[in-house]
Amino acid sequence: MSRDGAVRARFFRAATVSAAAVLLVSGCEGLGEDGSAAGPGPAAPDGRAVSPLRNPDGTEPGLAPVTADADKAAARELIEELPTKGRGPKTGYDRDKFGYAWMDTADGVPLARNGCDTRNDLMRRDGQNLRFRTGSDCVVIAMTLHDPYTGTTIDWRKQKAAEVQIDHVVPLSYSWQMGSSRWPAAKRKRLANDVLNLIPVEGRANSAKGDSGPASWLPPDKSIRCAYAVRFAQVAVKYEMPVTAADEQAMLRQCGG
Repeated sequence: MSRDGAVRARFFRAATVSAAAVLLVSGCEGLGEDGSAAGPGPAAPDGRAVSPLRNPDGTEPGLAPVTADADKAAARELIEELPTKGRGPKTGYDRDKFGYAWMDTADGVPLARNGCDTRNDLMRRDGQNLRFRTGSDCVVIAMTLHDPYTGTTIDWRKQKAAEVQIDHVVPLSYSWQMGSSRWPAAKRKRLANDVLNLIPVEGRANSAKGDSGPASWLPPDKSIRCAYAVRFAQVAVKYEMPVTAADEQAMLRQCGG
């Protein structure tokens, strides 16, 4: 098995062990209505947020805090296995090299080709009290969103679209500097539209982040920082992408390392 394959295997093994521990402790009360395991730590106020350790494909909503010691240990194990390298130049970076924004045709990622663009898929995944455009079950025009980055609840309306933005957890520019400049175009399109790498958040928080890695920017809500580090690492593992040594150390610190 390659080193990258071993990293992915260790991650999924850690996630499985962690989920099993929750079920042993909580029994049937650890199951949601759909039979899925409940995430560790407190959920978001809407009760829907899921820990990234329970959501390795990103199809479940939100980003619940990682609080249990065993889960933090699993998080550190994942982060410690990430390869590191220096951040390269931004020369040649262009958003269009990752495909047009919110395309529904990036094959190989969840929710692709379902007739709804990526942005609206994410609104539907994470939003509550959804309202759709007349005649559509795709285009969200209003919702309530719990923003994991700031811990605030946003009553969003399409007329003020910028109040909620879709964050690429691993920024596209960051990925470019860490090697995606050499990837096939199809892989870049997957990264840009993969729900694992995308979270609807407060617009101002997303703008403040820019293309920063975890050493330069972390969510204002400290309770979510380990979960954010886990999600950043999950994306890096999935796409076999290194991170900077400073970013790796920053992520470990958020999870007690």
